[in-house]
Amino acid sequence: MKQYHLQHADGASSIFEVEVPLPEPGAGEVRLRMEASSLNYRDLLILDAASKGGLNGRIPLSDGAGIVEAIGDGVQNFQVGDHVAASFFRDWLDGPFRPGYMPSAHGGAETNGMLAEYVVLPATALVRAPSHLSSVEVACLPCAAVTAWHGLVVRAGLRAGDTLLIQGTGGVGLFGLQFAQAIGARVILLSSSDEKLARARELGAKVGINYRTTPEWDAAVLAATDGEGASHILELGGPDTYERSIRSVAAGGHIVQVGVLTGFGSTPDLMRLQWQNADIHGVTVGSVAHFRAMNRFIGDHQIRPVIDRIFAASDINDALAHLRSGRHFGKIVVRL
Repeated sequence: MKQYHLQHADGASSIFEVEVPLPEPGAGEVRLRMEASSLNYRDLLILDAASKGGLNGRIPLSDGAGIVEAIGDGVQNFQVGDHVAASFFRDWLDGPFRPGYMPSAHGGAETNGMLAEYVVLPATALVRAPSHLSSVEVACLPCAAVTAWHGLVVRAGLRAGDTLLIQGTGGVGLFGLQFAQAIGARVILLSSSDEKLARARELGAKVGINYRTTPEWDAAVLAATDGEGASHILELGGPDTYERSIRSVAAGGHIVQVGVLTGFGSTPDLMRLQWQNADIHGVTVGSVAHFRAMNRFIGDHQIRPVIDRIFAASDINDALAHLRSGRHFGKIVVRL
């Protein structure tokens, strides 16, 4: 079978195809025939970290969907032929997050990911795919969709009539838009592209703000909300956007902190947050239980992921370059 490994050579990191024996599931495990994986910004961070050494041979990508092909002893919840996806965190099944779950993130520093023809995983780390979605679509869900769901719905309690500010049109942002639409919340969306803003309006965004032509976008958000601000903010930018997010949040509002697109080390003035009695929710994806609850919602509302492009697995490095370019709208998928 084919796997794809991170390798650092000639001063740069990339992903190479290798041939390995077909893995066999042990007790409590299943073997999946993988059909698709999808990319996340985190995968670029992992690739860049590989350039510092220590990750050679790691299988990348956290997101994947496929079909159960073989079952180990003791597995009762799945059968051969089931369409499933793997949860981002192998070990975070339910309940509050614990630091010990972090090393079990697929495709990270310590746990192999999904970019392989076959993968063996604990059955407890799997969720059934929504029946109306293809494997290419299901592969978009484990990181971006669960992040938006956990942050906005579970932690921040997004409800009908709320106003959600979203930064950008990547996977997390567009899932946030789709969930808000289904719930009945109003969406204000930021982008540097008028074309992307137009597409976001077609998906249901009520207000679009081009942050390049309107660099003081926090003032535009306040104007669009009669001075009240957004009750919920999906904060995806990081240091370059945080100050304006705080100035955009409504009294009693929620900032869902997810992204680091402009780097790390944000040092915002938090005093306004106190005056507004607002909250910041730090979110790193979610649990298997979050994934299952989200899938029920996706099925009930017949939500389909927005897919930008589909690449062959052999073109994984081109797919990553496309992600790095920032030209995408929605998810980038790799078909296996």
